[in-house]
Amino acid sequence: MSAEEIIDIVDENDRVVGRSPRGEAYARGLRHRCAFILVRDAEGRIFVHRRTPVKQVFPSLYDMFVGGVVGAGEGYDEAALREAEEELGVSGLPRPEYVFTFLYDDGAGRSWWSAVYEVRCDRPVRPQAEEVAWWDFLSEAELERRLGEWEWTPDGLAAYERLKAYRSGRAES
Repeated sequence: MSAEEIIDIVDENDRVVGRSPRGEAYARGLRHRCAFILVRDAEGRIFVHRRTPVKQVFPSLYDMFVGGVVGAGEGYDEAALREAEEELGVSGLPRPEYVFTFLYDDGAGRSWWSAVYEVRCDRPVRPQAEEVAWWDFLSEAELERRLGEWEWTPDGLAAYERLKAYRSGRAES
């Protein structure tokens, strides 16, 4: 999605209150919507990647989610499938499974409603060179080891921590 593409601007309750070009929304700190998809391969390993240095937000940082901005008039579910297929360079993925939504807000003008999904990808991936500088599928144990070593996207890290807490709460109930 380019800086000129139009996205929905939402309020603190995730209701659409306007539209804006993506670049302007980021420059002005306007709240919008994003989809985060945790991708596992057939062995259960998680797709981890380093973003390219030309990314508008969080360039060159590592992320354990693929995903991105939800387009104007697009639903979270639609965006999750579109973004996963685009970033992984595959088609025919199963529809990502919705897990939960949370408001990411770093207190410094970066705020977006974030819908978290999970999907299994049993196909060979060909990640977008414009989006992904490096990638691999890592076991959860390896990912956990890397959390303290690599610099991660703050929104992805927030989503991952919430996902772990969600899973542990669900396991106890």
